[in-house]
This record gives sequence, C-alpha cells and structure tokens, in this order.
Amino acid sequence: MALIHKATLSPTKVELLAAWLPSRSWYQGAAGAAVERVASYRFDDPEGEVGIETLLVTAGDGPTYQIPLTYRAAPLEDADEWLVGTTEHSVLGLRWVYDGTGDVVYAEALAQALLTGSGQAQEFIEIDGHLEPRQPSMTITTSLINEFAEARAVTAITHVDPANPTVIETDKLTLTIPRILDRAVSHPGAVLFGTWQAEPASVPLAFALPR
Repeated sequence: MALIHKATLSPTKVELLAAWLPSRSWYQGAAGAAVERVASYRFDDPEGEVGIETLLVTAGDGPTYQIPLTYRAAPLEDADEWLVGTTEHSVLGLRWVYDGTGDVVYAEALAQALLTGSGQAQEFIEIDGHLEPRQPSMTITTSLINEFAEARAVTAITHVDPANPTVIETDKLTLTIPRILDRAVSHPGAVLFGTWQAEPASVPLAFALPR
C-alpha cells in the first residue's frame, strides 16, 4: 500500500526533474524546457521506510522519459551521484530524492514486480483522518516467467550503467530500464509493460534476466 499525504512539496517533483534532466546523457530536450508529468506508478517498500515512485514525464516537444525515484527521510550512504535533490514535504519534513536506479530498495521492488507479477502498490490518500483509495494514473502488467522466480531476491547492486537504457547489475539478475519509452524496445527475460490514458497500447517499461 502506498499512502499519499495531502501535502505540498517545495520544490515539487517536476521542478526537481526540470533541473536534473538536462544533466543526463540521454536527455534530448533543451535546457529550460517545460517538464510535464504524464503518469506514474508506485511500488511498496516492505519495510515501509522508502517511497518508490516511477514518473513518466515529457520536456517540451521531446519524448516520454521514465524516471524511477526513491524518497528517503535521510541521505542514502555513498549515493551522492544518484541524488536528484531534496524537497520539503509539508507533512513528512525534508526528503532526499534519488534516481531509483542507484537504490537497492527500488531494484528489489522492481525485481518483485517483474518476476512475481506483484504489480503496483495500491494508492490511498489520507483525507480528514480517513484513507480513501486513489485511482492510479497508469496500469502495469508483467510477462511472468515463473522459472526466474528464484532470482528475485535482490540484496545488492554491483554496477549501474546510467545510459539509455539504464542497466542495473545486481547480485541476482540484470535489470534494464528504458529511459526513453518506445514500444519497439525489446530485451530478453521478463518484461514489465505499462499503459496510460495517452498510450493505450502496451509499452515496455523494464526487463529482468537472471545472471
């Protein structure tokens, strides 16, 4: 379950990404292009400590980018290169926002979704002390490959290639995340697909292959 607080962020997630995106090698837009949120999906952290959200955004007239983010209450050790920025959350206080591809909590959550079909976190928003379900802005599915299930318990990241696609080498498997979404992209292994209002045809979001 993902609990969404009725809160304000300063700067907002989109503002953080507008400053961070132009520094990426795979960014195709102009510096200063207006960043717009297209859709997003969330995963659960079993420990309940880290927020895990993947945003789909555009910048100007460019393509749709996929940005996995993790939200933490304290800095992640030895992860400065993955820091997108910090934001003040009106309910939770200061949050450190990381590119999730460098965070093992994201890698483990993505592996679970890819290899078990666990899907995205059910979203709830707190209103006047009550939890109300919130309709997600997109749907994800997986081409479940059962024989890979034993490889899903990721405990460490051994290497990350930050290009497009971003490739995360873990102790159990290789995770591949397209940064620029394209229906024609294909890699071996289990596949995570997504659809959203502007894109009703399935688009590959991530791939997993045991090492």
